[in-house]
Amino acid sequence: MSAELNLPAAAPRQASMAKFLKSHMRDYGMLISLLAIVAFFQYMTNGTLLQPLNLTNLVLQNSYIVIMALGMLLVIVAGHIDLSVGSIVGFIGALAAILMVQFHLHFIPTAILCLLAGAAIGAAQGYWVAYFRIPSFIVTLAGMLVFRGLSLALLAGQSVGPFPVEFQRLSSGFIPDVFGTAGFHTTTFLLCLVTPAIIIGLSVAARIRRHRFAIEQEPLPLFLLKSAGLFAVVAYIGMLLASYKGLPNVLIIMALLIGIYAFVTRDTTIGRRIYALGGNEKAAKLSGIDTRRLSFYTFVNMGVLAALAGLIFAARLNTATPKAGVSFELDVIAACFIGGASASGGVGRVTGAVIGAFIMGVMNNGMSILGIGIDWQQVIKGLVLLAAVCFDVYNKGKA
Repeated sequence: MSAELNLPAAAPRQASMAKFLKSHMRDYGMLISLLAIVAFFQYMTNGTLLQPLNLTNLVLQNSYIVIMALGMLLVIVAGHIDLSVGSIVGFIGALAAILMVQFHLHFIPTAILCLLAGAAIGAAQGYWVAYFRIPSFIVTLAGMLVFRGLSLALLAGQSVGPFPVEFQRLSSGFIPDVFGTAGFHTTTFLLCLVTPAIIIGLSVAARIRRHRFAIEQEPLPLFLLKSAGLFAVVAYIGMLLASYKGLPNVLIIMALLIGIYAFVTRDTTIGRRIYALGGNEKAAKLSGIDTRRLSFYTFVNMGVLAALAGLIFAARLNTATPKAGVSFELDVIAACFIGGASASGGVGRVTGAVIGAFIMGVMNNGMSILGIGIDWQQVIKGLVLLAAVCFDVYNKGKA
C-alpha cells in the first residue's frame, strides 16, 4: 500500500527535472561543453593544459576578453552591437603610454583619465545610437576605424613603453600570501574554499525565498549536484594556483566584476529593464521605460569596460603597440553568442558570457599547445560560433 502511495509522488519530480533541463538546455549545454573541451585538451596535451603555470597564463590571456564580454552582453541583450571595442582597447593603451611614459604621469590618475576617456567614447557612440536612431553596427564600425586611426596617430606608428612596475602589477601581479607558507599559497587556497561556499550559501537563501513565494526553481538534486561541482572545481583550481604564485590580481578584478554584473542583471530594476528593452522595445517604451537613455547607458558601460581591458592588456604587454586590440571585438562578440546571448536581443546571461569566453580561451590555448596553426584556429573558432548561433535559432524554432 505504501509503494502505491509513493508512486504518484515520484512521477512529477522526474517530469519536473526533465522539463527544467529541456527549458535550460542552452545554459547547461554550454557548461558541459566547456568541461568537455577542457577534458579533451587536457588529454591531448598530456596534462599541460591544467598545469599551474599554463592555468595562470590562461587566466591572464583571457581576462580582458571576459571583462569586455560583460559589457558586450548588456549591449547585445539591449538589441545592439559594438564593433569598436578592439580599437578602444588599442586607443586606451596608447593614451596610457603617452601619459605615463612621455608625460610621466602617475599610474593612478592615468588609469582614472583612461576610464573617463572610455566612458566618453561610449557616450559619444551611444548618443548617436540612442537619440539619433543610427544603427549601432554603423556607428561602432565608424568608431572602430576612428579609434584605430587615433591609436596610430598617438603612437606615431611605433611601440611606446615600458610602463612603471606598479602599473604592470595590474595584469602580472599576484595577491600576497598573509600566511607566508613556503611552496604553497595558503591565502589563495582558502579564498578558493570560502568563495564557492559563500556563493552556495547565497543560492540556498535565494532558493528558500523562491520556495516561500512558490516560484518555480531548479530541482533539488540538480541544485545539489551543481553546488557540489562548483565547490569541487573552484577548490581544485585554487589548489593548482596555490602551488604556483597564487591568485593573479586581474582574476580578483574579473571575479568582482562578474559578481557585480550577475547581481545587476538578475536582481536589479535596471537589469530587468535592459532585458525588456531587447525583448520588445515598443512594449518597454509603453510601460514607461526610457529606452533611449537605457541604450545610451549600455554603451557608456561598454566604453568603461573596454578602457579597463585596454589598461590590463597594455600592462600585460608592458608596451602600447599600434596593433593592440586587433580582432578583439570578434572574440568578445563570439563569447557572448556562444554563451547563449541571442542575436535578436533580450536573451543572455552573465555566466553564459563568461563560459563562452573561456570556451574560446581554452580552445585558443589548447590548439596553440598542440601546434595548430593560426589559420586553422580561425577556421575552428568560426565553425564553433556558427554552430552556437544555429543552436540558438533551432531552439527558438522549437519554442
